[in-house]
Amino acid sequence: MPNASPGLHPLHRAWQALPARSRRLWLARGSAWLAPRPDPVPPARCGGVVVGGEINRSSGLGEGARIMAQALGRLGVPHAATTAGPGMRAGNAAAWPDRAALVLHVNAPQLPAALIGLGRAALRGRRVVGYWAWELPVVPDTWRPALGHVHEAWVPSRFTAAALEPLLPGRVRVVPHAVALPPPLPSALDRQAFGLPDDAVVVLCSFNLASSFARKNPLAAVAAFRQAFGNRADRVLLLKVGHAEHYGADLGLLRDAVAGAPNIRLETRMLPDADMHALTRACDVVLSLHRSEGFGLVPAQAMLLGRPVVATDWSATAEFLDQTCGMPIGYRLVPARDPRGVFEAPGALWAEADIGQAADALRRLADSPERRAALGAAAHAAASSRLDGTALRAALDGIGASRA
Repeated sequence: MPNASPGLHPLHRAWQALPARSRRLWLARGSAWLAPRPDPVPPARCGGVVVGGEINRSSGLGEGARIMAQALGRLGVPHAATTAGPGMRAGNAAAWPDRAALVLHVNAPQLPAALIGLGRAALRGRRVVGYWAWELPVVPDTWRPALGHVHEAWVPSRFTAAALEPLLPGRVRVVPHAVALPPPLPSALDRQAFGLPDDAVVVLCSFNLASSFARKNPLAAVAAFRQAFGNRADRVLLLKVGHAEHYGADLGLLRDAVAGAPNIRLETRMLPDADMHALTRACDVVLSLHRSEGFGLVPAQAMLLGRPVVATDWSATAEFLDQTCGMPIGYRLVPARDPRGVFEAPGALWAEADIGQAADALRRLADSPERRAALGAAAHAAASSRLDGTALRAALDGIGASRA
């Protein structure tokens, strides 16, 4: 076979020839060997919290970091925010609150590389917490090298905690995103601003291609919508696709799936958070037939905005969405197969939602404005009480972080 990269060094070519899983494991091990470690014993009390992560990026991890920083402000906790991740440099650690805990919204395989960017001085005298989300019931080997670089892990769901507890026994705390503290604040944009018809029931399926096309499973949403409504002009499916420009093959699969459907639209613009919340509020139903979620920010925020949610009744979303406040959809468990090889682990399973049941749920909601209003109100009430920051308060108390 001709060499596709004749200019590469032989060692680089040998590295590329390794399976992707092996490369990820060796990168995790190598960065863990180079990364600074926190003090063996953390301070008993912390003078606040420094939230680190993809603060300025449109990603689930970035959104989670921003939510935590906002919640800390509401709770009156001294805090700071800093960029942290592979290749990122942190802000001025000297300006951080003294003895503040460092809570890093960087998953374990990338956390040692983030610590290299932060530097040893940024860790000295601080409790280091990994805020980790994982979407399968089994954690892959790439997570193990980082375990000695954190004092404990906070996770957004009991689902993720069950996967991590065998690796960090007694050091895993469930701290769901405090999305109700404060709740999502939409901009003033309305349906007209998004080009949506006023005389149609609009179903929103919102997902980020960087979070795995296979895991988010938008093809199931398309199948359920088409089974429910065919080409009815008064029923519209809006597919809000994040980072589409970086995943052309996935976007092509999606375009093929919606070909010939005049009532299915693609929205690929990257929107500010407030405009994204406005788009959610402008729709009638939110649909998430995911195969797995470590938390489920889209369903949770939709509930807070009073939208009825149809979602796979498995993994983390099942912890805050049930029949009293949403439309949970049945499923069968199948081996987890991710073409990108990221969301895979030996023996791991994930869910295939029941398309027929989802289609029936969509029809029932679309045919009854009263049902949508009642379920939306119940969703708002449930999310407001279940995701109000109570667990975050308990976690702060657990590390002795001062609060006003």
